[in-house]
Amino acid sequence: MSDDHDDSPIAARVRELEAILEEKGLLDPRELDQVLEAFAAKASPANGFRVVARAWTDDGFRARLLDDANDALPELGLSMGGGLQVQQLHVVENTEDVHNVIVCTLCSCYPLSLLGPSPTWYKSPAYRARVVSHPREVLEQFGLTLPESTKIEVWDANAESRYMVLPRRPGGTEDLTEAGLAALVTRNGLIGTAAV
Repeated sequence: MSDDHDDSPIAARVRELEAILEEKGLLDPRELDQVLEAFAAKASPANGFRVVARAWTDDGFRARLLDDANDALPELGLSMGGGLQVQQLHVVENTEDVHNVIVCTLCSCYPLSLLGPSPTWYKSPAYRARVVSHPREVLEQFGLTLPESTKIEVWDANAESRYMVLPRRPGGTEDLTEAGLAALVTRNGLIGTAAV
């Protein structure tokens, strides 16, 4: 069984479900641990950074990514697979007029394979509630002050759908390579709590 010691109600239900599946012989805990370890070893925000850098340098990829991210990811050797269920990834693009931020109001659904482990604050009830009701204030607490004219879109992830923000490319980066551009991106930028 997983060594996760999370005391949340959802984590407790997951542990109970694992125990029932083990008792019925439907789940081998060693196999589950191997699958989770293999998935976690590949999960990194560097994957998301690469996706953004490619979208900034390849308009065709950017269009495919925004249209159907699950179909575009294999072009970089990535996917939303790896678990029991493939989630649909929706990539939302920041523009001059719209800034996007993601949340999961029910728990902490998150594109782990592209963003790495979720930050503690992403799972907190305070973030999950306040970013929906007062997104501008929450972003300011992260140090991101947007013009009043900028519309803020909040995207709520769920068990079937995950979201990732495509930040705006910073000015003055025209001469950078994809690797150089990827180095500018942050995990908070992929969540929308930072500009890049």
